[in-house]
Amino acid sequence: MKKIALVFGVLAVIIFFSGCEKDDICIDAATPQLIVRFYDFFDTTALKEVSELKVQGVVGDSVYAVIANISTTEIQLPLRADTVTTSFLITRNLDPEDETTADIDTLTFKYSLVPEYKSRACGYVINFENIVGVIPTENNWMKGIEIVNPTLIVTDTIADVKIFH
Repeated sequence: MKKIALVFGVLAVIIFFSGCEKDDICIDAATPQLIVRFYDFFDTTALKEVSELKVQGVVGDSVYAVIANISTTEIQLPLRADTVTTSFLITRNLDPEDETTADIDTLTFKYSLVPEYKSRACGYVINFENIVGVIPTENNWMKGIEIVNPTLIVTDTIADVKIFH
């Protein structure tokens, strides 16, 4: 009788543990951000800091803060995954004491959306392809834009866009 109970016990444990599944934990699946670096317009190989930089995302008639008042040579911008265009108001303030010296430009990115299935836990991430950047041509502090990497995927860590000022 003890042997039968032992056999049933072992079978019950085997059946119980065979029904378990591996934990689904999403570790490295995120929609990528656009890496933008600022360069000197006259020396296109030299990074040039933007002082008092402020970036705002534009969605319809609304404006949302993305980056507020930093001085830097590199930023990361989120592209919208629900549309094929993302616009930003990018402001540099020449004099932090005087708001009237601020320069404001609109930077627009157009792209194709490419969903990629990662796993059951992560679901889909959106990669961006055929990225094109547009800045206005009149009265702007940004003098030029170069798309270094027109395909934006999760594993990228290099600069995708160069902005000359």
